[in-house]
Amino acid sequence: MSSDNGEFSFPRTPTKGRNGLPKIQTHGKKQEDQICHDDSAPPVKAQTIDELHSLQRKRSVPNTPIKGETQPAFNAAVSEEERQKQQLQSISASLASLTRETGPKVVRGDPDRKSETPRAHVTPTHHVAAPTSDSSLKFTHILYNLSPAELYEQAIKYEKGSFITSSGALATLSGAKTGRSPRDKRVVRDETTEDELWWGKGSPNIEMDEHTFLVNRERAVDYLCSLDKVYVNDQFLNWDPVHRIKVRIVSARAYHSLFMHNMCIRPTTEELEDFGTPDFTIYNAGMFPCNRYTHYMTSSTSIDLNLGRREMVILGTQYAGEMKKGLFGVMHYLMPKRQILSLHSGCNMGKNGDVALFFGLSGTGKTTLSTDHNRYLIGDDEHCWSENGVSNIEGGCYAKCIDLSKDKEPDIFNAIKFGTVMENVVFDEHTREVDYSDKSVTENTRAAYPIEYIPNAKIPCVGPHPKNVILLACDAFGVLPPVSKLSLAQTMYHFISGYTALVAGTEDGIKEPQATFSACFGAAFIMLHPTKYAAMLAEKMKKHGATGWLVNTGWSGGSYGSGKRIKLAYTRKIIDAIHSGKLLEANYTKTEIFGLEIPTEIEGVPSEILDPANTWPDKAGHRETLVKLGGLFKNNFEGFLNYKIGSDNVTEEILAAGPNME
Repeated sequence: MSSDNGEFSFPRTPTKGRNGLPKIQTHGKKQEDQICHDDSAPPVKAQTIDELHSLQRKRSVPNTPIKGETQPAFNAAVSEEERQKQQLQSISASLASLTRETGPKVVRGDPDRKSETPRAHVTPTHHVAAPTSDSSLKFTHILYNLSPAELYEQAIKYEKGSFITSSGALATLSGAKTGRSPRDKRVVRDETTEDELWWGKGSPNIEMDEHTFLVNRERAVDYLCSLDKVYVNDQFLNWDPVHRIKVRIVSARAYHSLFMHNMCIRPTTEELEDFGTPDFTIYNAGMFPCNRYTHYMTSSTSIDLNLGRREMVILGTQYAGEMKKGLFGVMHYLMPKRQILSLHSGCNMGKNGDVALFFGLSGTGKTTLSTDHNRYLIGDDEHCWSENGVSNIEGGCYAKCIDLSKDKEPDIFNAIKFGTVMENVVFDEHTREVDYSDKSVTENTRAAYPIEYIPNAKIPCVGPHPKNVILLACDAFGVLPPVSKLSLAQTMYHFISGYTALVAGTEDGIKEPQATFSACFGAAFIMLHPTKYAAMLAEKMKKHGATGWLVNTGWSGGSYGSGKRIKLAYTRKIIDAIHSGKLLEANYTKTEIFGLEIPTEIEGVPSEILDPANTWPDKAGHRETLVKLGGLFKNNFEGFLNYKIGSDNVTEEILAAGPNME
């Protein structure tokens, strides 16, 4: 049949071709041409391969006016080149040497793309008669707020150990350090912080002086300025727009830039144009060690915080979590000054607007229980409680990956896709499938992803005042009830204590519970004394009518080794009863030693497990273990007796809320 559209056909009278097959005839619109026509588009308008590549990438930043500035009538919008110069001037000022009092020469763009002509560059504003070092002769290229796709390209091309996994996530290595280095964290102790911060026994704040900080800052800045390129992120902390903080992160690795892109709040294009001077700056020179001969240094790693200068310096560790938790410490200092309570907690909200806070140390189920398909996730780790309600500090989640499975944690599993950073995971070299059970690099494998990767995340991440405050403990001693309703004094006591019990292995293989106390369920990150946060929590709970609960996700019927772990299904039923308000209507009895109020009945939970005394076959063993745990609580709390709660010393009411050994 012949073709009517000028293409091709088999002839009506077949003409034999090779192997006896019909011969194909072509029919152009001009029959005399007798050729097969290609109806594709005209050739590209490019003379070289570089020109072709430049056509592939479209400019995305609009030219919009900067608010508050008076513009000439003939040019109501600042040009893109001028705007980029203003951004670069701000970045150059951030990277300024304190001794030379001038910033480096900076230019925007990737130095490895030789065909790209920089559209904007900045030289130091101070006149220098002659170059003082080799670095002053060069430009430092600024890769500013790159997208995840751009950062993928940078990491895969320039950072050894970077790969795309089968799910689309970026797998990276954090170097020798695969976790935080709390013993190497330093805070400048000056006239202001001397009286404001928590110092001494139990405090995470190890002091350094201003001079030593400046020595380390100079070392970090000199290192960053010696590089051909650095990554700069301008982002926000705190979803409450009234109380948000502008942060700038200067780093040497695409991995670090993508990590913070995910973990901080990502500004819109318009917000970025009006960003201006940051409220806080991180200098991440983690690929370069500190000088161990410097005063206060005890290793080649140092994480230094200067609250007066609003700066943080990282040397000698590439672990990205130092940036996240460093900024959390900053918020623990800045927010209480505004009468805002900063919290190490998960937070979710029901469809009726009821908000719950979840406090808990590692292994207590904080992430699992705050991630609920029937409720909106406000955040999984860091929050503020202000006069406006609650707000997430971060723009992402930082989830543990060890033994992760789709069945147990489907939301986290599905969030590991393009844009997610995976730290120190092991994967198949051919398929790039991640083996979540493999601990070859570290047990502390992690994934950082934007919070919108969670399907039921509430965007923006804010909510009304909490209705319930849930304190989680994984009690491996097996003597705390599955759930207890707390008085305000009891809530303060257990919040300050921050208890859980871990299962520790001994050399001969015998395992026994080990009590762990972390004030405010996050002592490693708080800056002020724990009682100050407790006083703020009590004040807000009292003002807004929130109820405190202690939930044990650990053992029942005996300690670890003889009892059994409380089923997750039972814990979820307990949490559901708290959310619905049904648990407030239950009948209660009081336990001995701890004086906790426990419900006699909860729908879907066996009544016999609600009182631990009923589940222990060895009644004497239960009493002995209960007294032992009570003693551990009292010994831990002795460190807080001489501090004030609000305007008073730790009151008798709060002390009475703890274990009664008599």
